[in-house]
Amino acid sequence: MKPVVRVVGLGPGDAELLTRRTFDLLRDAPVARLRTRVHPAAAAFVDLASYDELYESAESFEELYDAIAADLIKLAGTAPDGEVVYAVPGSPVVAERTVELLLASDDVTTVLESAVSVIDIACAALGKDPMACGLRIVDALANVVPLRGPGPLLILQTYSSEVLASVADRLPATTVVTVLHHVGLSDQVIVEMPASELVSFGEVDHLTSLWVEGLRTAGEAMDDLVDFMRRLRAECPWDQEQTHASLTRHLLEEAYETLDALEAFVRVDEGDATDETAHVEEELGDLLFQIVFHAELGDEEDLFNLATIADAVRDKLTGRHPHVFGDVQVSGSDEVAQRWEMLKRDEKGRESVTDGIAWQLPALILYTKLLRKAAQVELTGNAETSRDNALKALGALSLERDSVDDATSSSDVDAKWGDAIVALVEMAQWAGVDLEGVLRERARQLRDEIRNVESTSE
Repeated sequence: MKPVVRVVGLGPGDAELLTRRTFDLLRDAPVARLRTRVHPAAAAFVDLASYDELYESAESFEELYDAIAADLIKLAGTAPDGEVVYAVPGSPVVAERTVELLLASDDVTTVLESAVSVIDIACAALGKDPMACGLRIVDALANVVPLRGPGPLLILQTYSSEVLASVADRLPATTVVTVLHHVGLSDQVIVEMPASELVSFGEVDHLTSLWVEGLRTAGEAMDDLVDFMRRLRAECPWDQEQTHASLTRHLLEEAYETLDALEAFVRVDEGDATDETAHVEEELGDLLFQIVFHAELGDEEDLFNLATIADAVRDKLTGRHPHVFGDVQVSGSDEVAQRWEMLKRDEKGRESVTDGIAWQLPALILYTKLLRKAAQVELTGNAETSRDNALKALGALSLERDSVDDATSSSDVDAKWGDAIVALVEMAQWAGVDLEGVLRERARQLRDEIRNVESTSE
């Protein structure tokens, strides 16, 4: 038979929270070890050896835990009855890396004894049923990415100011966090504070945990939006009648309205942009809802859904960013753009850089996009030549027709006018100017002038 490492838990507080079985096992074991004596319940076992010296000598936690597991396996193999009792803070089955290493070892049989955990004591202190509230347990040391909802979250391993600062960086600054310190002990502290102030909690130690009741993040919000869309499809006659085809004009309209809102937003000088910000948020929401609508239709047809759309675009963009997710080195954004086009061409099996261009784009945008494609095949001139061509083309324009209004204007294409427009677009491309944006801005100015005249003539 394999030697045995029997793991018991000291609970999250003093010896009063020890189970009778744990107390008896530690008292009677021929060979027993404490992971650390820095725990209130350890005072009941003054004669037991601990691994505190390894905490001082190990260069990392992983090295520490490996050394502890290796020593326990060795001790179990030489123990009189082939068994060593190992005591960890809290519960053996909650946030205990040494236990994971022991369970993964083929050299010993690891037996886990039940114990009161920090989860039990935290939920009791706050009057929460972990099942009813959907509690999620988070290791503060696991990574540094932003924490995700939904809540509530019980965040463990928050034993220092540095860890509190790391958690604060992973939460919205105004998130209300409940600090659980020495819960169940005589000096228990339970206090709420915004995430931005977590580092001000100076009493933090290995018996400190955090509770986040609510955390509204994108995942939960999108799930709710999908549920909302499904209800509309189930109960609203108009939404029930829509198809991918009927929604296309709405998608286009919402895209243009979003563009208008964004252009107004970026034009605001420093200061109060409350209205513009709210408008951008509203229009982005309208545009997002169109995507959700199409995703729901696709889901009903067993074709695709919002999850597959999100996964597909993330996978695609991962492949398009080897300088982020791989080992490719780039010199700057220009090289990123060049690599992007090559990757896209190879990925889609395209024969020409013009493949995939949407010909429904507004003409100015379309021609400017084609100019960028021309540069990729070295079909381009230079800035001075473009300016000379623009001046010549403007000088060659025929102005023989009388001024016309909307009712009598012609759609006949004059080659010289085409030359002039193309020359201006090419010159703007060299100057880095977005003619579409310039013209839209002038259109807004003309609109304001017209409204001003209208208001003064009333």
